[in-house]
Amino acid sequence: MKKLIIIIVVLYTTFYMNSNIVMAISKPDSPLINSEAAIVLEANTGKVLYEKNAETSMYPASLTKIATAIYAIENGDLNETVTVSERAYETGGSSVFLEEGDQATLKELVQGLLLNSGNDAGVAIAEHLSGSVEQFSEDLNAYLKEKAGVKQTDFKNPHGLFDSEHRTTAKDLAEITKYAQENETFKEIYGLETLDWDGEKWDATLYTHHRLMREDPYEGVTGGKTGYVPQSGFTLATSASRENMDLIVITMKSRTKDLSYEDTKKLLDYGFEFYETSVLKPNEEFPGVKEDYQLPEEISYTHLKGDPVNAEMDGAGMLSVTNSDGKEIFSAQMEKVEKEAKPPVQKTEVEKSDWQDYWTLFIFPRHFWVTEIYEELK
Repeated sequence: MKKLIIIIVVLYTTFYMNSNIVMAISKPDSPLINSEAAIVLEANTGKVLYEKNAETSMYPASLTKIATAIYAIENGDLNETVTVSERAYETGGSSVFLEEGDQATLKELVQGLLLNSGNDAGVAIAEHLSGSVEQFSEDLNAYLKEKAGVKQTDFKNPHGLFDSEHRTTAKDLAEITKYAQENETFKEIYGLETLDWDGEKWDATLYTHHRLMREDPYEGVTGGKTGYVPQSGFTLATSASRENMDLIVITMKSRTKDLSYEDTKKLLDYGFEFYETSVLKPNEEFPGVKEDYQLPEEISYTHLKGDPVNAEMDGAGMLSVTNSDGKEIFSAQMEKVEKEAKPPVQKTEVEKSDWQDYWTLFIFPRHFWVTEIYEELK
């Protein structure tokens, strides 16, 4: 009876462990979401972990302000004073309650733009940097193509209020956010939860509109931007970090605000639960790679947790990393390292002389003994 119990336990344990292994390396089911378009991007490696209609042209609403903010930070002097125009004052929608003739620094306007989604701040920024909203839109589009590599973005204003031609995609928005977060000033403002606003006509504390940053905190969230106009539905940009994973989630055209947050949390959970980012170091050794080749720099790559990867180099020095299905995760050109040849070790004359004395002693021991006795008798 005891033997039978032991056999059953062993079989159950073996099956259970093997099942875990299979589950760990099998591709997980994609989450079901309500938003019409969405994407999950790992910012360090640029790997897309999930996408739904990510290249469909849509209205971004206030997610536009991510692009306006990074443009202002990189192309303006944040300490410069900006005078608010009549057009900025009359801009509708969410605002920081600027009035015509008010003055604020460019940095304050960027803060009000991102934190309180100030449409008036967006127009003030645009006019200050480019002279008009129309010229700013042209400048912004050219900048985004060059810096963020967008392919389907055409912005007609700096804030995202509805314009039938003001369009982008979830994928482009993720790339814009990824590029913007490489700037430390943007990251700092984008991650603010509160801000003391010292305006000319009113003082207040501004609070981020993003629920996952304040009201319903999600572990690891580092920044976010909300958006809504009736034509776009609810749009949401969210960034979160855990260990060595930095995720960017964009959701577009959700029917309700609650659904946009539910979708975002599902997508963040999906990314953190099933994926990880690993690092290859320049001096790391790989199977099949010659000793005189190495990576020129540290490289990160994102893959399914528990999925074994294989690294191989071809004859031209191209390193290819593939997953268990043989699908390439990434490739990188190795560089040849010239190793210095070690100079030959030369024996000194003293070493040779010493060796010869020992060799002679070993071959002719009696000669030395006789010589020593003869010398003593003399």
